[in-house]
Amino acid sequence: MVKLREKIGYALGDAAAGGITWKVMSIAFPLFFTNVFGLTIADTATLMLIARMFDVVTDPVMGSLADRTQSRWGTYRPWIIFGAIPLGLIFALLLYTPEFGPTGKRIWAYSLYLLMMVAYTAVNVPYSSLLGVMTDDDYEKNQFSSFRMVGAYAMGFITLLSFPYLQRMIGGSEQHQYAVLGAVFGVIATAGTLACGLLTKERLKPVRAEKFTMKPFADLFRNKPWVYLTLIGICMNFFNGFRYAVAGYMFEYCLHGDVTVNGLIINYTLFMTFGELTCMIFGGVSPIFTKKIGSKRKAFMWAAVICVLTSILFFFVPMDPAYIWVLVGVVILTSIGIGLYSPLLWSMYADVADYATKKNGTSSTGLIFSSGTMSQKFGTAISGSLVALLLGIAGFVSGSDPVTGQTVVTITDPEGVNNMIWSLFSLIPAAIAVIMIVLLYFYPIKK
Repeated sequence: MVKLREKIGYALGDAAAGGITWKVMSIAFPLFFTNVFGLTIADTATLMLIARMFDVVTDPVMGSLADRTQSRWGTYRPWIIFGAIPLGLIFALLLYTPEFGPTGKRIWAYSLYLLMMVAYTAVNVPYSSLLGVMTDDDYEKNQFSSFRMVGAYAMGFITLLSFPYLQRMIGGSEQHQYAVLGAVFGVIATAGTLACGLLTKERLKPVRAEKFTMKPFADLFRNKPWVYLTLIGICMNFFNGFRYAVAGYMFEYCLHGDVTVNGLIINYTLFMTFGELTCMIFGGVSPIFTKKIGSKRKAFMWAAVICVLTSILFFFVPMDPAYIWVLVGVVILTSIGIGLYSPLLWSMYADVADYATKKNGTSSTGLIFSSGTMSQKFGTAISGSLVALLLGIAGFVSGSDPVTGQTVVTITDPEGVNNMIWSLFSLIPAAIAVIMIVLLYFYPIKK
């Protein structure tokens, strides 16, 4: 029986990575880059696209490298322990705006964003793979996965809830606020990652391939469950990515800024916090829900149906601050579905890893779990890139003044931009969730 302390330790890993670094990168970075840092909308879209293509290479390589690591700390834990400080440091630097011209800012943003992806990969791929060697009990795997999601959503809740209030507490320019918050959250992310590496244990020994070959990579594409689950993971992160990336723009332009209700300041981070809290609660409920439904696949499908229906409902709510609580209510309903299916993805990757080991005779756990983190980053950043691209097409123009260095934003078609923003938060994610349901229907592992 695995002790509660270890499950909490495992949860701290995704509290740091998913609840702080990735949450801020998903929800705040698109708006930060265009409206605070001073990148053009085109540069922002290109940056996120390049970073994701970069991850297509680095994630599988990292997974294969982690599978072959042997040390006194185990196979996957040393990457978590020694990657903690670089992860927090680079994250902090990425939220700092240097006093450079447009070209210097572009170089700074591109260089640090790519470094951040390397650091995130070096920590998160081994962290995800750790699930496959901590226990061979399927229910315990579901428990670890559930703790992971609760940790991520709980810290995401704290991060997003505190963000607007910390900004006001810090004061000064928005650039100064983001720089200080980057340093604070970077330290917390480092501490959580380090605690995860130190508190967890590797009980199972991977069946290692003696030499590095390309065979494990080729085997992936012959692994039918892996193909379907990776496509499902990409869709899942597209769904989340569009909503997170466009939330800041939705408040800035559709709702005309922060909404104050009885002294409560509701900005885009706090708005999404309601969803984080719901995801945290229903992430904990997910193992019970799955057991009642009878299989992970069916539970995932029902959760995705909730996301489809509530996303469509959101589109028909008026674009008016007076309806803020209706909007919050619909976001909470959507987050029930997200909370229920989020832990299932990682538990299903463990099933795929077990399937691959039985089929091929050697373990490729790190490589298989790397595709989970790859789909996470691919889906989130491609959606962020598409948000920037589609907003640009709709009439959103941003950049830095070449003389003053100040950020300049121009809206050439306000109605077109607003409609695009609203659709990116509702109808487009709904269509992606429908595709996810179809893929789940054909997913071959029925357990």
